[in-house]
Amino acid sequence: MSIFCVPIGKVRLKDLEVSEDKKNCRKFGPCGAGRQALYLNGRFLDRRFYIVWGEVRRVYKRIAMTKGGFTGKGIFGSMPFLVVEHGNVKQEFPFKREEDVDNLLNYIAIEHPQIPVHSKEALKKLREAEAEEKARYVDKLSENAETLVAKLESDKAFIEERRSLFDELVSAAKNKRVIDNIPASFRMIGIGLALVGVAGIIYGLIRYIGHGPYALYFVAGGSVALLVALTSNALPTKYNSKSAANQRWLEAVADMKVHLEQRLDFSLPAQYAHPTVIDRIIRVIREGRAEDMETAFELMKEDLKALNSSVTVSQKEHDEVVEVKPLFLVCDYRDEL
Repeated sequence: MSIFCVPIGKVRLKDLEVSEDKKNCRKFGPCGAGRQALYLNGRFLDRRFYIVWGEVRRVYKRIAMTKGGFTGKGIFGSMPFLVVEHGNVKQEFPFKREEDVDNLLNYIAIEHPQIPVHSKEALKKLREAEAEEKARYVDKLSENAETLVAKLESDKAFIEERRSLFDELVSAAKNKRVIDNIPASFRMIGIGLALVGVAGIIYGLIRYIGHGPYALYFVAGGSVALLVALTSNALPTKYNSKSAANQRWLEAVADMKVHLEQRLDFSLPAQYAHPTVIDRIIRVIREGRAEDMETAFELMKEDLKALNSSVTVSQKEHDEVVEVKPLFLVCDYRDEL
């Protein structure tokens, strides 16, 4: 048994197999998906455990300490967990970013379609929400509306060919939103905490060399302060500065524009090119609220603006809004950048 990666199920792979499969696995935050197994995080180490795909009975996301998730209320402020069911056991693995859980579940749904990626309760609510959604559709669309829906479905299939592009678009938009909204005072606290930490470490080392009392306490305290500052995302660095976040987002939009040059009649601006956005526009049309692209697009944006943390939503709506609303917030719903 490998001391670096241990099984949580009954099936154990050879150490060499585990090592090779883990090295080549596709990483999603602290977890990973390999050819033979799903790799899961421990308390301190990423991809510390594994379970072969054949033993995974169900895998899904759970949202904790939030008004969102499966409660049906609210759409922001979540602590995500990956839940893995195998045999009669259910285990949870924490993630820092909800999008990592979503991307992993999307990957599993594609590569291992035999594994359910929703809990039984969530699946029931999703089916109920889908039934309610279809009940709002008009019985028969006009010829113009049918043509528009067909065009949108074609556009959706086109951008789904390059999933990495719209995934990066969402990730960059969310990152920009977070960094743009970090208060200057929070930055100052982070810098102050880091300076206190460095000073504590230096002072402790000086006292240690001089055989002074409590030296290790100063070193330990300074190390904790510095670690908190580094992990809080408060320290301004070239990676989390506003200019870096803005540049990353602009590059994501530019990459999408290059892709869309192959389809000059694409229905959306590049910064909104996402399958879920198209799905929501199609929904507006099928509900009989619009028969042309401009009206449907504006109504879809109004629907997004109306959704906030005080609005009760279904799980499907929650997932959609969390995924695509940052695309609109980051450019204030403008079509022209």
